[in-house]
Amino acid sequence: MTRNKLLVSAAFLIGSMAGAQPPAPAPHMRAAPAVVAVDPRVAALRDAALNDTLAWDLVEGLTTEIGPRMDGSAAEARARDWAVARLTALGFRNVHVEAYDLPVWTRGAESAAVISPYPQPLRIVGLGNSGATPPQGLTAPIVFFASYADLAEAPQASLKGKIAFVSNAMQPTQDGSSYGSAGAARFVGPAMAAAKGAAAILIRSIGTDHGRGPHAGVTNFPQGVTPIPAAALSVADAENLERMVKRGGEVRVHLLLDDHQIGQRRSGNVVADVPGTDPAAGIVLIGGHLDSWDLGTGAIDDGAGVAITAAAAKRLLDSGAHRRTVRLVWFGDEETGGYGGEAYARAHRGELHVVAAESDFGADRVWRVQTGFTGAAAPVGDRLAAALAPLGVVPGAGAVHGGTDVEPTIAAGATGVDLNQSGLRYFDWHHTPEDTLDRIDPEQLRQNVAAWTTMLAVVADAPEPLAPAGGTH
Repeated sequence: MTRNKLLVSAAFLIGSMAGAQPPAPAPHMRAAPAVVAVDPRVAALRDAALNDTLAWDLVEGLTTEIGPRMDGSAAEARARDWAVARLTALGFRNVHVEAYDLPVWTRGAESAAVISPYPQPLRIVGLGNSGATPPQGLTAPIVFFASYADLAEAPQASLKGKIAFVSNAMQPTQDGSSYGSAGAARFVGPAMAAAKGAAAILIRSIGTDHGRGPHAGVTNFPQGVTPIPAAALSVADAENLERMVKRGGEVRVHLLLDDHQIGQRRSGNVVADVPGTDPAAGIVLIGGHLDSWDLGTGAIDDGAGVAITAAAAKRLLDSGAHRRTVRLVWFGDEETGGYGGEAYARAHRGELHVVAAESDFGADRVWRVQTGFTGAAAPVGDRLAAALAPLGVVPGAGAVHGGTDVEPTIAAGATGVDLNQSGLRYFDWHHTPEDTLDRIDPEQLRQNVAAWTTMLAVVADAPEPLAPAGGTH
């Protein structure tokens, strides 16, 4: 995610005051955009969605009746069955599972402790794709690195027989941009440590909290690099371990990870439609991912996302006929490599997808909208921004990300839409034992449903052609 220049949402209100003459803009300000009228039908759907209860019911049911949903697990399979039953009961059409296989990693016993000079236990979680320690574990001195960049600069073979410890701190940001900068320690840090000969690696959890709940997450070892044991320390334990290092002398840690690849297992995407009246107008793809890490119950990541998008799609389903088909997909795997999004794009590459959007950033308020509409479709983005303004959503001018699950469809030619949620709290609980239902604010959840309902109401009936020229599907 990147930081983007924001437009002032109040600009849409300039000119709405009868007879008023707007002041001349200051030289450093962007000229106010033309006033865009909001379709009363869109406004009515948006405002009614602020009273939504379905999203809460769905995420409450998913987290209570299924709980954590690791990729390739029995719980993930139960979640697909649960999803088919719920979406069918809600009246969606063509509800089905599209199966695919994916490589599955599983965790076993995991523990860590400082052996000397200050013996005490450490709270850890193995990173997805981590290698295993010997059955009895391993004990070795740690080598401290303040950041991934410092690890990358370490001499080749300098870590042989040692445990690398990377302790970069992540700061909260509204747009979540700090995840990209701090996350390198998890995304590629273990592979870098392995290439330099490390016996194992510990990282400070990629999170903005200061608690003792470690943050899970996947790491990747490129072909030719043998996976080493890799684990995340809770932020509090990483801070404590760093204080030990700064006291001087060798710090030795015992690490046990019984984590393994177990081969191919079955997963699947749950697909449901709100049929449109004009097949030639294309499909609007929305959704979130059904899988989760195993520490919490997957409420904010991504139970909220599948619930928000389903509740919005249900509102369109109940509001009468619309031009474009809205396709809701609860993707079966996002956390360990985005296999669900890739499988969907392969299975549907012959279909015309004109818009793709995903909710996968918790349940806090949507504060910004960014779209890829250009050319003849540009007015659609203007109408959408105007309709979202009463919800406190401002338009942004940056590149559209879309989300891991819909990126393959966007790459194939669909126009991306980002409804950006606030990330100021999200990384306190992301991938932790605290990812539970009580972290969701029902009022903010309803605002999300209203924003997504608004987006669907605008794009589903837009008269313009929405797919970019030259796109393939």
